[in-house]
Amino acid sequence: MLPPELPPLPALTRAEAELIDRYLDVVDLLGRINPARPGDTYGALRAAQALAGKAVALRAALELMHKRGESEVHAPTLARALRVLDGERRTARVTLPPQSGS
Repeated sequence: MLPPELPPLPALTRAEAELIDRYLDVVDLLGRINPARPGDTYGALRAAQALAGKAVALRAALELMHKRGESEVHAPTLARALRVLDGERRTARVTLPPQSGS
């Protein structure tokens, strides 16, 4: 049995697609750095070192959108793209986990 098919990505400009990809790169690294999540310091250190470069790439994606005259962020469309790309799970790693009952 095949897994359910994911919904298609919404139509994005190349710059919007780059923004989404770079944003998720940063989110993934922040999730690895999150001190409220289990992990080791070496992995967090490596993620922190990579974060600077990914932040520069994110800024470049936004600069490209601005240069191309894409002055508005179309949040509903970009949110749909994030959901298709597992953005809800990926961004959840950046937040505090639920408090335990003990």
